[in-house]
Amino acid sequence: MNQMQMAFQSTGSAARGHGADEAGWPPAPPDSALVTGLVRIALAEDLGDGDRTAALLPADQVSRVELITRQEAVICGCGWFEEVFRQIDPRVSVAWQVADGDGVGPGDRLCVIEGPTRALLTGERTALNFLQTLSGTATRAWRYARVVADLPVRLLDTRKTIPGLRLAQKYAVRCGGCHNHRLGLHDAILIKENHILAAGSIAAALDAAHALAAGVPVEIEVESLAEVEAALAAGATHLLLDNFSPEQMRQAVIQVAGRARLEASGGITLERLRAIAETGVDEISIGDLTKDLDSVDLSMRFLRS
Repeated sequence: MNQMQMAFQSTGSAARGHGADEAGWPPAPPDSALVTGLVRIALAEDLGDGDRTAALLPADQVSRVELITRQEAVICGCGWFEEVFRQIDPRVSVAWQVADGDGVGPGDRLCVIEGPTRALLTGERTALNFLQTLSGTATRAWRYARVVADLPVRLLDTRKTIPGLRLAQKYAVRCGGCHNHRLGLHDAILIKENHILAAGSIAAALDAAHALAAGVPVEIEVESLAEVEAALAAGATHLLLDNFSPEQMRQAVIQVAGRARLEASGGITLERLRAIAETGVDEISIGDLTKDLDSVDLSMRFLRS
């Protein structure tokens, strides 16, 4: 067992307990129609009117390749990887040795792919792009989750995602052991500084939100302890502490005393995470989970017959 697998096993259950949605583990992937559609767009972008290089090979040639990882990672994106080859040539088979959410280490084999050589070479880059990107997101999420796996805090992603890949990245975040915030502007109300300024006050903004919400979650951003009190007085039940220092967060936790959920946001880094979590806030939202992405280093290698 490699170091990543041992580390994942030692903290994975705790991280999953904080990160898996209420449906449990493993998290359900996005709808298959979304996967199909994203792959179709990606292949059209790469192939155009055909793969001119792969056409140099015999049409009847069949090959076997293995996919390995060159680094520690949490895997995510198996469905997208497999869908690429399904759309190119349904004769391609993928035999997985891992699943989304699994921890792997350098040199680990992820799967063996077999089928027409042209199809394997044509789909290689697009399939890897999906798997490397989503595994990168899952791996980053896991690195954050393990830092606070023993604390009763939820780590949340944000809307700072790659355009078109939001649901895919949010699935990857769950595979890594963190939680999803709102999916978009449609499923919750988040009142921020400019909304408050436009409405005229915290109370006015909250009144308008509660009148429109009809059961939709409402959260409001506050920038000082005085604004915390104003929001509570106006009936807020979920406060976003924007760029508070850890000491200010501790004071806010005492001030609120359980009357509302507290979410820390702004400039959250891996180095600052533990100190912020220990202040007693309920949630921490982290743009870094999805916007500062390091793709996982994967490689497809042809196997000898």
